[in-house]
Amino acid sequence: MFDASDFIDEAIEKVREEIDGKAVVATSGGVDSAVAAVIVSRAIGDNLLSVYVDTGLMRKGEKKQVASMLEDLDVNYEIVDAKDEFFEALKGVLDPEDKRMVIGGKFIKIFERKAKEIGAEYLVQGTIAPDWIESGGDLRDTIKSHHNVGALPEGMELKLVEPLRDLYKDEVRKVGRELGVTVSERQPFPGPALAIRILGEVTPEAAETARDACAIVEEEIEKSAENGDMELPWQYFAGLLPIRSVGVRGDIRAYGYTIFIRAVQSVDGMTASYSRIPHEVLDDISIRITNELPQVNRVVYDITNKPPGTIEWE
Repeated sequence: MFDASDFIDEAIEKVREEIDGKAVVATSGGVDSAVAAVIVSRAIGDNLLSVYVDTGLMRKGEKKQVASMLEDLDVNYEIVDAKDEFFEALKGVLDPEDKRMVIGGKFIKIFERKAKEIGAEYLVQGTIAPDWIESGGDLRDTIKSHHNVGALPEGMELKLVEPLRDLYKDEVRKVGRELGVTVSERQPFPGPALAIRILGEVTPEAAETARDACAIVEEEIEKSAENGDMELPWQYFAGLLPIRSVGVRGDIRAYGYTIFIRAVQSVDGMTASYSRIPHEVLDDISIRITNELPQVNRVVYDITNKPPGTIEWE
């Protein structure tokens, strides 16, 4: 039986033995990195700097929420604006694995830069078991290379510290509750962010469309769950497909993009079943997306389980 309190004590002691000096922690705003930041902060105090990188690919209002969370956790932090760097690096990149490699490499370069500024030799990541399991290696097949595992560049200057490496998502949530982390119940969000919810080339315009669509899906599903109309899924979001189709706006031909909706129930992310969202909720989402995003004229719902699909599309 997993005991969150025992794990915290053991993890803090292990981190104290592992880190001799200063460290930076990659903070995304999700539960994994937040829990890792708190554990390491309790172990080495002011020798830890939490770094949040604004890639231009995060959810709506993410930067403000992350800053508020880190202040509540009493963790030293810095926000790095790297939007232009990421969009430039992703120009012309279409393959999902290539995207993950580009993003992982860019993150590391930024963390190495910040580490040099403060004299840190260690990089803390909120890597959990599904990340390295799906990234392959040894006898495991590569399902998808998680940016914090399979996309780490050779010759990385920083020493890696991963206090949650052997935990699954449900266990991380238990640890987060024990630590009082406010985002413990927040739905998972991929490290490469909207880059893997945009099928095809990642551009600022595509990111804005995917971000707005994701916000609408989250708002409508959360409202319906609060009203008792449905169960809140484990993860729920929207993505942008690289295809356009003919539609109608008023009496005028429209040639617009397609948004897909994805919502699943899961415990640890290793397997998942698609959520049975009421048609009325899907209708509200579709109407809002096509009304508020004139570049979109079609909305579809993904009813694939994991396996055979994955939760994210890339």
